[in-house]
Amino acid sequence: MSENVNDFFFPKNTVGNISVEEKDQLKNYLQVTEAFARVSYMSIYIIDYQNRNFEYVSDNPLFLCGHSADEVRKMGYDFYFKYVKKDDLDLLLKINQAGFDFYERIPVSERKLYTISYDFHLLNKDKAVLINHKLTPLFLTEAGKIWKAMCLVSLSTHTDSGNITVFKQGNNEFWSYDVKEDIWRNEEKVKLNERELDILRYYAQGYTINEIAEKIFISPDTIKFHRRKLFEKMQVNNISEALSYVTNNKLL
Repeated sequence: MSENVNDFFFPKNTVGNISVEEKDQLKNYLQVTEAFARVSYMSIYIIDYQNRNFEYVSDNPLFLCGHSADEVRKMGYDFYFKYVKKDDLDLLLKINQAGFDFYERIPVSERKLYTISYDFHLLNKDKAVLINHKLTPLFLTEAGKIWKAMCLVSLSTHTDSGNITVFKQGNNEFWSYDVKEDIWRNEEKVKLNERELDILRYYAQGYTINEIAEKIFISPDTIKFHRRKLFEKMQVNNISEALSYVTNNKLL
């Protein structure tokens, strides 16, 4: 594939001149972003689709691959060509195209409610690290194009690249993208009952199985039974993955 940053930008989301009214959206937003970055464990950066660069990159080290935040900001999309595994670069371009195709079908008034999530490998000191990448619109043009988007980077709970999903705020549905068949499938989020939520809340607070059993007046074996059912529901392997799943999907 060509190493051209313009490959990541599509005519469907070309952002030209910005009006005075559109610029009014920007008041103090970078200060808010910086404050969010100070209290978050995630790496945060902002894409400017008009200028085709990174407007902001946080100091959180996961996304930096040994560079300073300012160095990564200046690299912009060249960063991907240098630090994303070759196999995953083609995947990112396909996700970009599929994401904008999906986005075009959404009413303009609802576009800020949607977030796309996917996994790919970053090369950090010659070690491939699988990260989860979430992108959500910050500012739109009057025509509904994404002008600026916030990206959140954290360690993935999966084992392979892909896992492409779109979520809508306040909606129990989500859409998963099948790369091979090039289609989006509509699905529903996992539903947890109150007992399962109680167990996860106590796990999140660091309680042991025996301590949780005492708190909710059931046996440790019953806790293990519920935990096993939770893993099956969420298709995860351990409690750390389960907690990541419910956090990422806003179930807890």
